[in-house]
Amino acid sequence: MPAVLRLIAAALLALLAALPLWAQEKEVPLDYEAWKTVALRAETAVENARASSQVFEELRLEITDWRSLFLTAQSDDQERIATLRSQLEVLGPVPEDGVEAEEISTRRVELQEQLSRLRAPVLRAEEAYKRADGIVGEIDGIIRARQTDALLALGQSPLDPTQWPGAIEALVSSTWSVWQETVTSWNSETLRAEFRQNLPLVLFLLALAGFLVVRGRSWVLGFVRAMRDATRPGTGVWTFLLSLGQIALPLGGLIALSAAVEATGLLGLRGQLLLDNVPFWGAQIIVLRWLSDQIFPRNDEFALVQLDAARRAEARFYSNILAVIVVARSVVEELMSFGQTTDPAMPVLQFPLFVLAGVLLFRIGQMLLSSAAAEVENKDDDAPQVEGHAFRLRVIRLMSRLLILVAVVGPAMTAIGYAGAGRALIIPSIWTMALCGVMVILLRFISDLYYLITRERASDGDSLIPVLLGFVVIVAALPVLGLIWGARVADLTELWSRFLGGFQLGETRISPTDFLTFAAVFIIGYSVTRLLQGGLRSSVLPRTKIDAGGQTAIVSGAGYVGIFLSALIAVSSAGLDLSSVAIVAGALSVGIGFGLQNIVSNFVSGIILLIERPISEGDWIEVGGTHGTVKDISVRSTRIETFDRYEVIIPNADLVSGTVSNYTRGNVTGRIMIEVGVAYGSDTRKVERILRNLARGHDMIMSNPEPAVDFIGFGADSLDFRIRAVLWDIGNGLSVRTELRHQIVERFAEEGIEIPFAQRDVWLRNPEALRAPADSGDETA
Repeated sequence: MPAVLRLIAAALLALLAALPLWAQEKEVPLDYEAWKTVALRAETAVENARASSQVFEELRLEITDWRSLFLTAQSDDQERIATLRSQLEVLGPVPEDGVEAEEISTRRVELQEQLSRLRAPVLRAEEAYKRADGIVGEIDGIIRARQTDALLALGQSPLDPTQWPGAIEALVSSTWSVWQETVTSWNSETLRAEFRQNLPLVLFLLALAGFLVVRGRSWVLGFVRAMRDATRPGTGVWTFLLSLGQIALPLGGLIALSAAVEATGLLGLRGQLLLDNVPFWGAQIIVLRWLSDQIFPRNDEFALVQLDAARRAEARFYSNILAVIVVARSVVEELMSFGQTTDPAMPVLQFPLFVLAGVLLFRIGQMLLSSAAAEVENKDDDAPQVEGHAFRLRVIRLMSRLLILVAVVGPAMTAIGYAGAGRALIIPSIWTMALCGVMVILLRFISDLYYLITRERASDGDSLIPVLLGFVVIVAALPVLGLIWGARVADLTELWSRFLGGFQLGETRISPTDFLTFAAVFIIGYSVTRLLQGGLRSSVLPRTKIDAGGQTAIVSGAGYVGIFLSALIAVSSAGLDLSSVAIVAGALSVGIGFGLQNIVSNFVSGIILLIERPISEGDWIEVGGTHGTVKDISVRSTRIETFDRYEVIIPNADLVSGTVSNYTRGNVTGRIMIEVGVAYGSDTRKVERILRNLARGHDMIMSNPEPAVDFIGFGADSLDFRIRAVLWDIGNGLSVRTELRHQIVERFAEEGIEIPFAQRDVWLRNPEALRAPADSGDETA
């Protein structure tokens, strides 16, 4: 939770840092004299390095405001500067002999003076920006060095018994001071009168707080369980939203409790400081408890970690104790801030808390390791390996081992005397666990929401939307993770400022805004192109007389042209000046041309195929001995599906430069031929008549041209005939051949016509020669 508040503060600081940019008018010049004063003051403070870290942070914030102004000033008059440069380029260089027309020479001088006058503020802003950036870097270096020294400072060991009495006395003294202030307030007749006057309000707020804190969470839990039992799958969205009431209601109760205590008017200054933190401390316990219920629920169906009910209950208990430890440490630190012995007493007082936290973290790490092992053991060996599942197991194992390591190292370093290092390990580890829990819960919520909207499980399909949203969640968690582990708000704002500042490319500064503009315009153009393609495909082209292949070519061509125009318009809208990289691109184009010549050849061939349309989707073609149906013609290749139901990817260059047989180009009619032989002695006229009648009677064979029967020759074993017939759809050729052959066999059997088959008789001239070796062998034996 402190990290979340620091992230909110970072966002507010970034907003405040950006306000000068929005408020700065282009016509108002920068006050460089004021900047010089601020810069000298900052450089003096950096040189002496004696100011407090808080003073350095405030000074840094002031410097970053100036730096933002200088960054904006570098972009002033860029369009006019580019125009002047283009005008000078038109005039060309000064002749070597120095002789040129007076008008040209005068005009050149005027343009150069204008360019120098416009470039002067830009150069001054660039110099000031570099100076401000250097000061910010020096301040960051000082603050980081101080943080490192504090982290690695070696103090007294909390195991030293001589430190215990002083630490306990300091804690008791701070607590007693709070109580003494309250007693003093009670002894005041004026404050008691005010208390009696506010007593009804106090009682009402206390009753409200009691109901919300004691019963609010149980009410929400009961309602959530009822929703889960009474609704269909996918309503995890609603149960999640309702479960947030487990945070809102008790937190509202704590706020009411704080308001009730404050309304008494009996607290002193120290008590009021403690009371102001009560909602914040209570929110930490409530949120961590809610997270433990979500990660380790009582219901097996909604468990995110594979543990049995007893282990999940144990994990919930450990998580709640860790929440109490985090808050107890904050309370002790706040109490000790009232006294004068904070530094020596705090390591002693927080050491028992860190030891207990280490034990609990160690136990949670062991349970997570056992959960990962159980998932591996229960996994079916024959089940396909899912990469996402394996990655999740690796993450669980890594986090478990890190928790165990922190659970051992953190208390050990505190015991040695490195209290800062121990705290920097244990407390951030607890909040990192909480952050991971929030991420897992949000990812599950996204999956449930996606299922509720689309009725498709995100894990069952190849949908990209849940993956992208999950990526956004992970990226959004990175700043919080950095704050948890000690990153300053200024570090995040510095990264954001450098991100917004972009990078310098030649004379042009390219910022993320340019890329966002390019992406937005291109996405809009791409969407319009897809809508145009959809309209052509579904509404316009079907009403024309253009064939299917032509319609596909028009739709594809419109897509290529639309994407190309979208890219050009996006580059122009973003204001990207690509002239500075033109020389480099020209040099690289030669090498790239050799490396990509096959791809370019296939691309050009794809355009030719779309224009000439020698083949179209749905055609039956033969390429290199492979028969198949054209399924898709893309820019680089063509995909055909063979009759064996597998796909072949053919480069477009092979279709343009090679030989392609298209069996269905223009129409689907085609000729088939069936050869059949009859025995010698059969009536050939009768056989011809039977075959012709069978061909004429088939409904897939065209009557014009009429099917023909040829007596093609006298074979070694048969009289050979051949049927030639044209089909309405050559795609049915195989089935027509099969059916005709069945009919031929049946009709020949009825007519007594024999279909011969080859027979061979083998004569042995000297059979006794084959028996001789065997006989001689017997005699020898």
